[in-house]
Amino acid sequence: MVDVNHQISAVRRAIGTRALEAGEARVLTISQAYDTDLDDLWDACTSIERIPRWFLPITGELTVGGRYQLVGNAGGVVERCDPPKSFAATWEMNGQVSWIEVRLSTDPDGRSRFELEHVAHVDDDMWAQFGPGAVGIGWDSMVLGLALHLASDTSVPPEKGMEWMASPEGKDFIRASSAQWADASIAAGTPQDTARAAQEAVSKLYMGE
Repeated sequence: MVDVNHQISAVRRAIGTRALEAGEARVLTISQAYDTDLDDLWDACTSIERIPRWFLPITGELTVGGRYQLVGNAGGVVERCDPPKSFAATWEMNGQVSWIEVRLSTDPDGRSRFELEHVAHVDDDMWAQFGPGAVGIGWDSMVLGLALHLASDTSVPPEKGMEWMASPEGKDFIRASSAQWADASIAAGTPQDTARAAQEAVSKLYMGE
């Protein structure tokens, strides 16, 4: 069983922008602290054997300059790596290229914090229709998978994750995540009516309605 309210409240979310050579990009940041040490968190995030246990099957070379592919999802190139603190990579999917950076740190209470920043050029119409939840809900499910793995050292097969997301509890998770991303969007300056309409649209998209 997943405590949806506890998991949703354990996550920090923020929306921003960044000026790149190709124009202004949107920046989505998500983070969560875990009861493990930094080396274990780093291993969970960078080991080709452990990543499929909480995220997705992965192939390729997880070294600087190496190309990776998450099965059925994004692929890209590892651009930087500073163990056990951070790594950066391109995030390539459906002909679009964006960028991710993962940063690990130690919180004052001794827990290890995972923070992911996703930088992408997003079409204004697409953003208005679905908002940050279009990718944010997916990242929320990822940090949940990591939480379950680190808490019990178990594996969460992708098909089981999909089954759970389609369950009543999973749909509650989708709706709660979507609402939190809408809150982050409003905090970043999006008009409330626009953000809430996108929240509703992206929730229905993820729930297949």
